[in-house]
Amino acid sequence: MITIKDVEHVAKLARLELTEEEKELYTKQLGDVLKYVDQMNEVDTSNVKPMTQVIDFVNVMREDKVYYEYSKEQLMANAPEEENGFFKVPKIN
Repeated sequence: MITIKDVEHVAKLARLELTEEEKELYTKQLGDVLKYVDQMNEVDTSNVKPMTQVIDFVNVMREDKVYYEYSKEQLMANAPEEENGFFKVPKIN
């Protein structure tokens, strides 16, 4: 069972300041969560195979293909300004 000391310890680790009312509230809420987890631990899962996905999942990615290949000169033709073979952009302060 979760105690107020446990909540205070977690709050200290998280650098949280809690009021006494919050400590009592979180003690009850965390206790309820742990009760629910205990309830789930009672379920027999001995015949359940471990899985990473609930449904079958296949790779839906398409293969990368180069459709157009441009030279550096073609790409730099679109640059409003160029300096030493690179796009020249305004300085940002």
